[in-house]
Amino acid sequence: MREYVRSLVTGSAPGSPAPSERELVHRFGVARMTVRQAMDALVVEGLLERIPGRGTFVARPRRTASRITSYSEEMARRGMLAESQTLLARREQAGPGVARALSLTEGDAVIHWRRLRRADGVPMCIEDAYLNEVLLPGFLQSGMPTSLYDALESRGLRPSWAEDSINADRGNAEECGLLEVEPGSPVLRHSRRAIAGDKVVEVSRTVYRADRFTLWVQLGQDG
Repeated sequence: MREYVRSLVTGSAPGSPAPSERELVHRFGVARMTVRQAMDALVVEGLLERIPGRGTFVARPRRTASRITSYSEEMARRGMLAESQTLLARREQAGPGVARALSLTEGDAVIHWRRLRRADGVPMCIEDAYLNEVLLPGFLQSGMPTSLYDALESRGLRPSWAEDSINADRGNAEECGLLEVEPGSPVLRHSRRAIAGDKVVEVSRTVYRADRFTLWVQLGQDG
């Protein structure tokens, strides 16, 4: 039944009416609940949409988010050469915040990878990435990759979705020293929770030099 409805509406203009539940009950001789479950699945899939008080219609194409880029890709987009220096790479026990963000239990094993990242030879940011060790067996033993996202992609785990937040702050003494700025200089703190499929693969906290990094965001609305 689901495939029958899919064949009927595929290629139809957005806003076109979908077959009614009554029509499908009559055609297939099944219970209304069975029809409703099949329609629900197509709504979740994004093929159909329900409009309260009006009915079920062919959905408008969903907007897709901008592609998630790695630091190296982002710097290349800005015309800058990216470099990274590993400051720390080790196995740790997840603290409460990291465990919650990675959907783990506090104390579970995680990989902590800290890097100083440069652009055109000048410090741009300090990144602390936390990874679920269970998803990345042998990651620390195989030598640290040049690109984390390339390494995740090779394991079929490149993030397909991310939740980001950013706020303004002043850097502490260690951060300002690594970033080669005056103590207490303004910084931007960027947090990311990256997801591949249904798996949280990375939680990162990055401190950017506010005088070198600008966050670009695309906004819009349906016509």
